[in-house]
Amino acid sequence: MPRFDYDLGILGGGAAGLTAAAGAARLGAKTLLVERGDRLGGDCLHHGCVPSKTLLRTAGVWALARRTAAFGLPQLDLPAVDLGRVMDRVRAVIAGIQEHDSPERFCRLGAEVWFGEPRFVDDRTVAVDGRRITARAWIVATGSGPALPPVDGLTETPSWTNEDVFAQTRLPGRLLVLGGGPIGLELAQAFGRLGSRVTVVEFLDQVLGSEDPDVAELVAARLRAEGVDLFTGTRAVRAEPRGKGVRLTVAPASGGGPQTAIDADALLVATGRRPNVKGLDLEAAGVSFDGRGIPVDARMRTNVPHIYACGDVNGAYPFTHVAGYEAGIALTNAVMRLPRRADYTRVPWCTYTDPEVASVGLNEKRAQEQGVPYRVLEASFADNDRARAEDAVDGKLKVLVDPKGKVLGCQIAGPHAGELVHEWVAVMAGGVKLSSVAGAMHAYPTLSEISKRAAGDHFADRLFSDRTRGVLRFLFHTKGRACTPPEDRDG
Repeated sequence: MPRFDYDLGILGGGAAGLTAAAGAARLGAKTLLVERGDRLGGDCLHHGCVPSKTLLRTAGVWALARRTAAFGLPQLDLPAVDLGRVMDRVRAVIAGIQEHDSPERFCRLGAEVWFGEPRFVDDRTVAVDGRRITARAWIVATGSGPALPPVDGLTETPSWTNEDVFAQTRLPGRLLVLGGGPIGLELAQAFGRLGSRVTVVEFLDQVLGSEDPDVAELVAARLRAEGVDLFTGTRAVRAEPRGKGVRLTVAPASGGGPQTAIDADALLVATGRRPNVKGLDLEAAGVSFDGRGIPVDARMRTNVPHIYACGDVNGAYPFTHVAGYEAGIALTNAVMRLPRRADYTRVPWCTYTDPEVASVGLNEKRAQEQGVPYRVLEASFADNDRARAEDAVDGKLKVLVDPKGKVLGCQIAGPHAGELVHEWVAVMAGGVKLSSVAGAMHAYPTLSEISKRAAGDHFADRLFSDRTRGVLRFLFHTKGRACTPPEDRDG
């Protein structure tokens, strides 16, 4: 039997790599983790989830301070925001979390950490800055990076991506955001609330293109109300420096039509992601890949069975929690030799705008694409007492059920949607019936009562039908209505 330096080698120190390294080491596998950067944590910690949510929280506090009069408080006269101090807080939050992702911690768990540029020599051997090591199995978890769209002049025009936006210290007077997906909208709203005049350009006919139009419109309406200009169905034609700022020329996405020039002090590009495979020499290991990433099967195996790919680099779902989940699948297969398979039918996700948008399972778009029959149960936050108390009534909850009442999916646009959706994740994962949700006691007043209300609507028509009233009248001689509104009375 061949002898290897390590039982498991992992390339990439982000969410997937760290999960796999910690698990493998605790299982007693000799584990090496290689990170090409100078610190662990990956894109999520340093350039994505953590800094963006920290920035959004700061911007949300500032937006709330502007609305004191809505809560019966004196209107405040607020000074201009010092973006440098805001970003100091962002870095402080990152630093606090970084302590949990230190090489020392992983050494204590039993995993060795190297920093350097890895590349495959063959399917068992990786060279890190010239030093060769072998492993019985490898996990590629190198993540993804921002992708620049093919816009004329864009590479010659100063711009930001998520990798450098959090290093900025001066708030731009005018910010242009190219891309109306989750990253673009989150940062657009954050900078708008901090004081920038923001314009968003999106190629699709709606922002948040994977969401149902009515859900996406709830976010778009809030952004417009806060002063953000949204150009949907619009393609970027040309970018160019303009004095100390930038100019983006746009046109209708459908083709033809007049071109329009938009000037701004800064340009943020948020149009998608590309897998980080450059420099890995995957060809030397015989691993197949393309522009979307490294294809894998349900066990996270590449076309080379002892090489796995997890997280953004495999192109499946670009979420940190999915990366961690996939790492667990790969770990079970690579170390424990158990044929565990991934199941993506109940993947939740959330866009952290205000209102938040959270989803799990099928929405109407996906149900229609798959030809799945469904019924929609809806409840509005305007009918939720806690939402009214907090002046957060914009939004709604949508639950899709099949003809037998089985839950197919849930979408929520509203306050704390990312927290509320997990009741429905549990419902779907546990095969819980709608009657259990409708009958479960929810504390009052809470936002989560909106789930009970939506589930109850599934039974309301049958429970309070003319047939039910007729049966009760026949069996128990109920007398019917005690009061009739004046407008419904005869004469």
